[in-house]
Amino acid sequence: MIEDPVIMSRWLTFITLAFHIILATLGVGIPIFFSIAEYIGIKRKDPHYLLLAKRWTRGYTILVAVGVVTGTIIGLQLSLLWPSFMNASGHVISLPLFMETFAFFFEAVFLGIYLYTWDRFKNRIYHWLLSIPIVIGSTGSAFFITSVNAFMNTPLGFDVDNGELTNVQPLVAMFNPAFPSKFSHVLTSAYLTGAFILASIAAFQLLRGRTHVYYKKALHLAMIGCFVFSIATVINGDFSGKFLASYQPEKLAAAEWHFETEDRAKLVLGGILDPDEQEVKYGIEIPLALSIIAFNSPDAEVIGLNEFPEELWPPLMIHYFFNFMVSAGMFLAGISFIYIIFYYVNRFNALSPWLLRAIAISGPLSILTMESGWIMTEVGRQPWILRGFLKVSEAATTSEHVFEMMVVYVVLYFTLGILLPIILIRVFSKKSVETELEKQQVIL
Repeated sequence: MIEDPVIMSRWLTFITLAFHIILATLGVGIPIFFSIAEYIGIKRKDPHYLLLAKRWTRGYTILVAVGVVTGTIIGLQLSLLWPSFMNASGHVISLPLFMETFAFFFEAVFLGIYLYTWDRFKNRIYHWLLSIPIVIGSTGSAFFITSVNAFMNTPLGFDVDNGELTNVQPLVAMFNPAFPSKFSHVLTSAYLTGAFILASIAAFQLLRGRTHVYYKKALHLAMIGCFVFSIATVINGDFSGKFLASYQPEKLAAAEWHFETEDRAKLVLGGILDPDEQEVKYGIEIPLALSIIAFNSPDAEVIGLNEFPEELWPPLMIHYFFNFMVSAGMFLAGISFIYIIFYYVNRFNALSPWLLRAIAISGPLSILTMESGWIMTEVGRQPWILRGFLKVSEAATTSEHVFEMMVVYVVLYFTLGILLPIILIRVFSKKSVETELEKQQVIL
């Protein structure tokens, strides 16, 4: 295994992306919340919301700084580990890759201005306006990089001439069939993850006995975001299922262990697969559900895996990641719904310890849910790196030194993974909320 450059390239790419995607997701998901918090603080003249915006921005900046490191590594690894892929399609996806870099610099410039102009405007609304380009820039980064990933799933915008991609149409390549459902799902799930991380931190502080109104407002604002974006993510997840049924039926079939083409197809949750008999044991079967998910009709025909050559089947393990993503996602949506009910119905206590504990674990759970969805999406495209045109085994480097490279990067990620929370904890423990609020009220 160590000597196989294809396997090692896959592992190194997996480790890099698994680490980076956490930072990238929070980099997209958090700006909208500190922008909203500052706007509420200005309109209500509420120092708590203004401090929320300031402290959330502080943590966000640290995440962005580390994300730059891992994002740069990904760009480097694309050329080092997947030279055939970049050689074949690099000129097709060069536009969104360039625009993603531009969007990041756009975001970074305004983030710097936003950070260093706190309390510098007589009318604070002008400072809030600086947060809008940050939101646009972070969303733009997601927009362009998602179009690259979508292109890998449904490649369009070129002709094939003697094995080469010619007559490139960059906009057609960018706005491929996978893009709408993939981008909308990436965006809402990023907002959802960011909201749950912020809510989780506030709930944790409340459980520790820090009952300052600042933490209660932080929890409430974040949980409203959780509720709104839970609904949006569920809707987008449904769109994604219908996209798979039409454009990547083998991925949907593998995720559901659906082997035979049939109408009135059932949905299988959990279970253990006997691959030889193509039989699922101990699974929970929901009649008609797969047909409804795929085509909105209980009588719809859903294509099975046996319609495809076995060597083109995605790994069947994606079933478990898909199940975890859906189950955890429904749990998170349920927690946000319960909180909203408890908050607005006086007979319930929205700050009850059991609910706060559930919210506290929802942050890490949202990260695991996002990772599971990403694994299901990317592993489910196998054996293709460019679906229908280029396999992973054909695209990888032939270098024999990938293992040594992986050791170096694993040490780097391990170091960053330890240092990042330490830095964040020290940054926020340096000044207490009470101290910063006193300063904020003097300024107001």
